[in-house]
Amino acid sequence: MMARTWLLGWRGLCAALVLMALCWAPAAVAHSSSNSYLALSAPDGQLSLRADIHLRDVDLIFDLDHDRDGQVTWGETQARSAELKTWLGQGIALSALGQGCTLGDADLQASQHADGMYLSALWTPVCLGLTDVAHASLALRYGLIFAQDNLHRGLLKVDLPGNQSSALLSPERPEAQVSVADSSAWRVFGRYAIEGVWHIWIGIDHIVFLLSLLVLAPLQSSRQRVVHWQAAQQARPVVLDVLAVVTAFTVAHSITLGLTITGWLTPPADLVEPAIALSVVLAALNNLLGFSALQRWRLALVFGLVHGFGFASVLLDLGLPTSSLLAALGGFNIGVELGQLAIVGVFLPLAWALRHTRFYRWGVVTGGSVAIVVLGVFWTLQRIGWLG
Repeated sequence: MMARTWLLGWRGLCAALVLMALCWAPAAVAHSSSNSYLALSAPDGQLSLRADIHLRDVDLIFDLDHDRDGQVTWGETQARSAELKTWLGQGIALSALGQGCTLGDADLQASQHADGMYLSALWTPVCLGLTDVAHASLALRYGLIFAQDNLHRGLLKVDLPGNQSSALLSPERPEAQVSVADSSAWRVFGRYAIEGVWHIWIGIDHIVFLLSLLVLAPLQSSRQRVVHWQAAQQARPVVLDVLAVVTAFTVAHSITLGLTITGWLTPPADLVEPAIALSVVLAALNNLLGFSALQRWRLALVFGLVHGFGFASVLLDLGLPTSSLLAALGGFNIGVELGQLAIVGVFLPLAWALRHTRFYRWGVVTGGSVAIVVLGVFWTLQRIGWLG
């Protein structure tokens, strides 16, 4: 009777977790971040500012799809050009030497990016008192889309004489300082370290993959089913196991991150993103295999190579400064590790405290792995285009 009750309870738990994962999956995708691309340059010594905003994001505000066919066309966008210019002028501001610059009339065009059609705006700013672009102290403020999507980011690439750098603008940090001093190697290292921490924290697929690899660490493996594994008695083997997983993941993604950024290896994003989602599925399934499962540090090593390609795509979107490539690459990588260690620091003490309970083995390990499998399958199908 007791076994029957447990079986019914287990089936109910699995059903609930699967339903929860199915409900969570669309939300997780819907809240993935969108990006706009900003470029500040000085061809022929004259300041030039460009902003590329995805038409999908612009449509959130202006409802551009006039014929309701589910597609925003350039014709529908041009019909609202006056309103768009006003909106762009209110959301983007440039100042020099502490005084606001006049952006003037924006030249609106359509541009194609890998993820679709963008609205491109080009200005030739006029900044009073600015005589030397190379040594100017500029500030760019960006505030578009943030009210509609707090995960939206503005990726700024600076290409001025003696100053090649980049920055990420967010609701918390909507302004970037642009000067030769801010392009020093240490400043670049610090900025990219922050971006690395942020990226791992908003990358839910990376987080889920990491947790899938750590969830069995507080238990002692045996030839029994996972739900019957005993709690680890000593902390040292658990810590070593976690360190092995984290180190393997770090080494692996550092390799492919470096290879991609330096141009040695550039796999297409339409292969990398489904592969990352598939790694989530396989890591969670591995937890359910029990004693016959692969060692988790080996999974971290293999699939960490794939995740490194995903990290690289973010850096390439940011636009790496050629003059401080190593500082930017090193800072981003350190930031990813710090963000990863913060997640481990929160999860591991909780897992250690709960390791003696049936809830941990049945609910967290087994039920959680089932839910992650469902979520990972959803991501995989969506990223290969089988789901809208």
